[in-house]
Amino acid sequence: MATCYRHPNRETGVSCSNCGRPICPDCMTPTPVGMRCPECAKQKTKVRNAAHIRAASENPVVTMAIIVVCVVLFLAEGGGIGLESTGTGWIYEHFALQGITTIHFGHDYWRLVTSGFLHAGLLHIGFNMYLLYLLGRQLEPAIGSRRFATVYFTALLVGSFGALVQTSTAVIVGASGAVFGLMGYVAYEQWRRGFDPLRGGIGGLILINLVIGFIPSFNIAVGAHIGGLITGVITAWAFSESDKRRAPWAGYALCALLIVGAVIGSIAVSGNLHNYKL
Repeated sequence: MATCYRHPNRETGVSCSNCGRPICPDCMTPTPVGMRCPECAKQKTKVRNAAHIRAASENPVVTMAIIVVCVVLFLAEGGGIGLESTGTGWIYEHFALQGITTIHFGHDYWRLVTSGFLHAGLLHIGFNMYLLYLLGRQLEPAIGSRRFATVYFTALLVGSFGALVQTSTAVIVGASGAVFGLMGYVAYEQWRRGFDPLRGGIGGLILINLVIGFIPSFNIAVGAHIGGLITGVITAWAFSESDKRRAPWAGYALCALLIVGAVIGSIAVSGNLHNYKL
């Protein structure tokens, strides 16, 4: 068994959640993301007690703000009750994503983001917002609102790129790419802590949603799901490694590179007329 790095005569099965060094009970500092050693506990990451964590989990501000915006836009667009809507109306016309027309010819690059706040039907928005609420109320308090928002919008943009890789002709809307990013982040964190995501709820959730995406009649942009999922895993790894090296800016820098790459890639693929039925 490993011994505490500060007390070599004490055996322990617990490691610092940040740097990975073994620590004994006297060296453990509880944090929202697990036990940390004394050095890592002194970092800028704020250590909060259970009362603060409960209060934060009851009010994940970024999560709730995204949900409110999505619901307001859905009501404003007059979304139909069902798996999909007609995709008409002023909001769809100005904010939905369609590669060949809105990005390649229209140069409406903001649609790469705004399309992630629109939804095609009640079931579509209901399912996405339910998953966002479940994931956000747990993940946002644990990693902080700023990091949560960064991961979410990075996955959203890479998800838009993934959707455009799949199709440049179909209209694309939905937050599922960003939500898959959150699922990927949580799955990586579980794996990093020694849990098997496939044996827990998050692994099954990912697999079920990926399978649903391949059902042709649902008209789901599975490319967005795959892009968002990969982004979630990459960003979780990046922030974990940057925290270990006490350089959290590196995680944000990688997210910025992913965003730039997603925008450039989206512009590049949107001019190619294609519509792959995955």
